[in-house]
Amino acid sequence: MNSRRPALDVAVAGGGMVGAACALALARRGFSVALLEAGEPPPWRAGEPEDLRVIALAPSSARLLDELGAWRAIAAARISPYRRMCVWDAASGAELGFDAARDGRAQLGWIVENKLVAWTLWRALEAAGVRRVCPAQVESFEQRGDRVVLEPGEGGSMSAALLVIADGAGSRLREQAGIVVRGRDYRQRAVVAHVATERAHEQTAWQRFTREGPIALLPLAEGRSSIVWSLPETRAREVLALDDAAFSEAAGLASDFRLGRVVDTTPRASFPLRLQVAETFVAGRCVLIGDAAHAVHPLAGQGANLGLRDVAELASVLGATRAAACDFAAPHVLQRYARRRRSAGTLDAHAFDAIERMFAAQTQAWAALRGLGMRAVDAIEPLKGLLAVHAAGGN
Repeated sequence: MNSRRPALDVAVAGGGMVGAACALALARRGFSVALLEAGEPPPWRAGEPEDLRVIALAPSSARLLDELGAWRAIAAARISPYRRMCVWDAASGAELGFDAARDGRAQLGWIVENKLVAWTLWRALEAAGVRRVCPAQVESFEQRGDRVVLEPGEGGSMSAALLVIADGAGSRLREQAGIVVRGRDYRQRAVVAHVATERAHEQTAWQRFTREGPIALLPLAEGRSSIVWSLPETRAREVLALDDAAFSEAAGLASDFRLGRVVDTTPRASFPLRLQVAETFVAGRCVLIGDAAHAVHPLAGQGANLGLRDVAELASVLGATRAAACDFAAPHVLQRYARRRRSAGTLDAHAFDAIERMFAAQTQAWAALRGLGMRAVDAIEPLKGLLAVHAAGGN
């Protein structure tokens, strides 16, 4: 073992939203941090079209971003609060509604462009003392007792006491760390677009479960809505190939014309859907966060929130250990983070998967049972309150 300390406390591999938030959170707790990213995130500009990838930020996520000094800039840019949520089943006609006012809240959450959050966090890194290594692709790493030695692919090496792996669902570093994932391919794609509708979105997140898959209309800042439409792969390709008029009609029909007809649409994009959860979130001095640890179905809009909860937990555990003058990367410390977040992340991931399976079942008996259950939940305010609290991040 080298008697000298590693050059860094923490190296974070992956500079997306979750990786950047992690680097910022740890730097603000006094850790020396480097963030390695293959390419700088594209800048967000107010005059440009909205990013097709949006996230539904829960209050717990907004609170973390506020602690990191990023929320004020995000809130002043282009976000849309949603105060209500309406979920309904095409087969049974049952509806389930949530209203922030019932719990004395101003909103349930905010619909925010992915690019806006990522860019705001990226810009905050330098001022916080985070060393941004970009472009950098971690080709390999080696664990050596008290450190991890990384090869960033630029001719040199870097050592850190801890490596945080935040390079996404297809993480190569997770594989190099010997961590396997379990899950299933939904054989679906999420088709995304921004649309204008005849009726206002009423600051409400609308989601209808259809025979083909769920379609969500999420309120955007300028009166438009973001469509996230989960479809079987073949059907998704067909929908992507439609012209604007045909797509607008298909999207309106799938959403039961809840907001009237779709009168305008942006170009479309899509991404594959898969459930996967890592068998462990820790391997030696490596920890997983975000999609590298767990990837979930977008029907609940919780993917980004789960990743930011990873960040909050990891920063809390490491910060408390450092304050006690102990080894923050010791196995028992990292396992504390892993136990808490893998337990919660696995529960959430499989809960979302169970919802997907429940609504995918289209027999008459299943539809009747599903409708009965939804109506029962909708009638029990304390139960709805618990669900709303969980979606908000436990507050």
